[in-house]
Amino acid sequence: MHSKNCILILAGEPNSVFLEIFFKFLKIKSSRSPLILIASLNLVKLQMTKLKIKKKINILNSSHIFKSKIDNNSINLINVDYNPTLAFNKISAKSNKYLENCFRMAFYIIKKYKIKKFINGPVNKRTFLNRKYPGITEYISYNFNIKNQAMLIYNRKLAVCPLTTHLPIKLVSKQINKKNISQKVFLINDFYKKKFGIKPKIAILGLNPHCESVDKFNEDEKIIRPIINTLKKKVNVSGPYSADTIFLKNNRKNFNVIMGMYHDQVLTPLKTLFEYDAINITLGLPFDRISPDHGPNQKMLGKNLSNPLSLLKAIQFLEKH
Repeated sequence: MHSKNCILILAGEPNSVFLEIFFKFLKIKSSRSPLILIASLNLVKLQMTKLKIKKKINILNSSHIFKSKIDNNSINLINVDYNPTLAFNKISAKSNKYLENCFRMAFYIIKKYKIKKFINGPVNKRTFLNRKYPGITEYISYNFNIKNQAMLIYNRKLAVCPLTTHLPIKLVSKQINKKNISQKVFLINDFYKKKFGIKPKIAILGLNPHCESVDKFNEDEKIIRPIINTLKKKVNVSGPYSADTIFLKNNRKNFNVIMGMYHDQVLTPLKTLFEYDAINITLGLPFDRISPDHGPNQKMLGKNLSNPLSLLKAIQFLEKH
């Protein structure tokens, strides 16, 4: 079996709904690609017992993964030691060492076996990243020495890209410049050309309400508009548009991607439109990395009520593209 056919899945925060969603996916859909899960055997067994899941677990040796039989009749697991009784049902920094070991294992496997398809479950950014990285996008990029990346929240009808990710609002304006905007626009353009064979129509939003400002310095006119005018010569981009109207049906239908200046400016309307039918794709990495577009959702842990649609879409995207 060639590694390029496999999808590597890191379960993420132990006190999250991800394993429940993973088991639900296995029930409702058969993946064409072999799935390899990185998680704690103890945690997997505990969740299977709680959710009454019965499936054989196939333990893989990380040093010789493809010497073992890998298929989706079993849960193909790379075990990372963790004692769920330490902090089960509560997100805390006690899980950090386990998460570090999971990601370290994932990076080792991706590099050793040239894995091209990677999904990671959610983590709690406040406890795990501890301000060193704005988000998992930047954390993974750092570990592969990638300085130019972009977060694309993708639905086939419409995708969005925030110029800044998990950054306080007061710091957003400092990141609005030609380099940051241009790099992300080119990553989006290259991604759509490679995956779908099209030159995407990209809308860029302004920072201020209605792209207007009572302040002497208006970022939309002084920075964003000149950058767009320069980019128009190479890519199909337009703007700046006002964020309060761009997502209206007759406006959004004209674009493949809408780029906003900050996280919630574009993620809030997209999640309102599509709910779980969206996936988080990191552009710029040497492999396809996707995260289902949901958080740990600790309050739903063990209730067996979580929706697996985003994970389903993530796996289907990697199988198709």
